[in-house]
Order: sequence, then C-alpha cells, then structure tokens
Amino acid sequence: MEGMVAKWYAANTGKTRDEFVKLAQRVAGLIAPGNAVLEVAPGPGYFSIALAKLGDYLVTGLDISHTFVEIARRGAAEGGVRVEFEQGSASRMPFAGDRFDFLVCRAAFKNFGEPVRALQEMRRVLKPGRRGLIIDLRKDASREDIDRSVNAMGLSVVNRFVTKQIFRHFLLRTAYTKEQFRAMLGRANFATVEIREVDIGFEIWLTK
Repeated sequence: MEGMVAKWYAANTGKTRDEFVKLAQRVAGLIAPGNAVLEVAPGPGYFSIALAKLGDYLVTGLDISHTFVEIARRGAAEGGVRVEFEQGSASRMPFAGDRFDFLVCRAAFKNFGEPVRALQEMRRVLKPGRRGLIIDLRKDASREDIDRSVNAMGLSVVNRFVTKQIFRHFLLRTAYTKEQFRAMLGRANFATVEIREVDIGFEIWLTK
C-alpha cells in the first residue's frame, strides 16, 4: 500500500490499537531486556511502537511500503521511542543471519508475492533456537465470523461496511488454508512449527 490507501489503512487500524498493545504485552512476556525483535510488514508500526514502550528492546520493522515506513517513523518519534523502521522486502531482508531473538508478522503474510522465500528469510534472520509468530487470516473463515470480528473493531458505519467488503472480496482470496501453510512451512526447515486456529485466523509459532 502506498499514498492515500496506506494512510486510510493506518487511520482505520489505528482505531484498534488496543489489539496491538495486547499483542505487545504477550510478546514482552516471552522476551528479555536487550532482545532484538523484528516485525515483518509492520504497516503503520503500531505493534513495534507499543512493544518499544514496554521495555528495553531493540525493535526493528521492515516494510515494503515507503508510505508506511514514513508513518511508522513519525509515530515512533511522536511516541518518544526508538524503533528502526526500514524499507525492504520480506523475501529479501537486508539483515545478517542469526540477528533477531523474536520475530512477528501480523496480518500481512497473505500479501507476500514469494511466501516460501519470506519464510526462509524469517528462519535465516532468527537466532538458533529463537521463535517467530505469524498471525493471519484463515481462508475458511466464514462470513458470519468475519462480520462478528469486524463489528467488534469499533469502526464507523461506512468503514465497517468497507472493511467487510475488503475481507470478503480481497483478503480471503489471498489467505491460506492450514494445509497450504503446512506445505510452505515444510520448505522453510524450521525446527518446530505449531499452527493454532484463533477466531478468524491462525497463530503460527515457529522455532529455528
């Protein structure tokens, strides 16, 4: 996403920042001070910024969108935290191997043009024995479940309608089934993989 579309997305998801804070609190409970954390495709950077506010972590965000990187950097500055937001591709990360202690990719994996390559890159940049978490939409999520989830976001009537249409006509088309995820993960050679169904999506826990 770039330009006005990215700005609309940032404003819309900004209304659900509590969800990013809750995820940051979960992750903070799994890592130690000084740990290096990478968020792949952070968009506006809400999770990374929330995590940086919780402790002395080395937080980095990598997004392919110039607009999102600009929005995220501005948000970090306004929030008074240090997060390194960089522009780049998930399938060709500009980082050395074995660099990060934890990795998060939320609501973005289905958009990657080279998903297997992205998984291989995630494994490469993680330190041996360290973990990653992918959170994304399930392809078999029902219309009723999507409606319930969107209704709980606290959006305006117009944005709620638009968001439901985006889920139904765009996001579900590119989402993956559990079997598809297992096949892709099998080519990335993680030491362990656990796929959990949560609401309308998956939580995929990875260990290098």
